[in-house]
Amino acid sequence: MVQRIDVTGSGGVRLAAWEFREPATEGAPDPERPAVLLLHGLMGRAFHWAGTARWLAERHRVVALDQRGHGQSDRPATGPYTREAFVADAEAVIEQLGLAPVTLIGHSMGALTAWQLAARHPDLVRALVICDMRASALGEASQQEWEEWFHRWPLPFPTQDAARRWFGEDDPRVERPDPGRGAFFAEVMHQAPDGWRPLFSRRQMLTARETWVHDAHWEELAQVRCPTLVVRGLDGELGRAEAQEMVRVLPAGQYAEIPDAGHYLHYDQPTAWRAALEPFLDGVKSGP
Repeated sequence: MVQRIDVTGSGGVRLAAWEFREPATEGAPDPERPAVLLLHGLMGRAFHWAGTARWLAERHRVVALDQRGHGQSDRPATGPYTREAFVADAEAVIEQLGLAPVTLIGHSMGALTAWQLAARHPDLVRALVICDMRASALGEASQQEWEEWFHRWPLPFPTQDAARRWFGEDDPRVERPDPGRGAFFAEVMHQAPDGWRPLFSRRQMLTARETWVHDAHWEELAQVRCPTLVVRGLDGELGRAEAQEMVRVLPAGQYAEIPDAGHYLHYDQPTAWRAALEPFLDGVKSGP
C-alpha cells in the first residue's frame, strides 16, 4: 500500500510525501517502528525508491518525498531552490509526520540534503545513509557541462521506452549501456500532448544545482554525529578515495561498495544494495 500525504514545506510550498506500508501495517502508523525518510536525487522522484521502500516497510515506517520541483510536489516558478529550502522541506516532513528520530537515506543531491539536515538538527536524525554523493566541489565547468547536456535532449520523446533507450544507451554521456540510468529517466517522463517530457523544469534543476556545485561540503559532513553509511557504486560518481575520506571525516562513519553498479546503484544492483543497507540498519535499530 502507498498513501500520499501532502505536507507544507518551507515558504508554504506543497510537498507530496508517500508512505509505503505492508498490508499488515495499514491504518495508523506504528510508533514502535523506526522511521525512514527517503530523499531522491536531482531530477528524481519519490517512486524511484519503490523497490527499496517495499522491503524497508517490512520493519520500518517508510516515507519517500517528492522534493520541491520534482514529482508531484509544487514547482514554484521563482523557487527558491536553495540548499536552505531543500533542508527546511525535509525538516518539515519529519516534524509534520512525526518521524523523529528518523533514519535518512539519500541518493546524490538527496544525500547532501540529508547530511546537511543531520548536521544542523542532530536531534531529528537517528542515522544516515549517503548514496553516491561527493563532498568536494564540482566547479563551474561541471555546471556548464550540464547546461550543454540539457540542450542536447531530443525532446519530446515519441514514447517512454524511447526515453529509456536514449538515456541508457544513446546519450553521449553514456560510455556503455546503462540500464539503471535508462530506467531512472524513463520514470521521470510524463506523456504531454506532443510526446514524453520530463516532470521537472530543466531550468529549475540547473538553478538547484548551482547552489551546491561550487562549494565543498566537508565541514558540515564532519558535524554529523549519528551513525552514517557511505555507499558508492564501483562505477559511480563518488570515487573510492573520496568516499573513504568521507568515512574518515565522519565521527561514526562506515563504508560500503557495490560492484557492477554506477551512480543509480539501487537500480543497477538492488540485491547488493539491500545487502549493504540491512546490516547497517539492523545495527542502528539494536544500538543504544
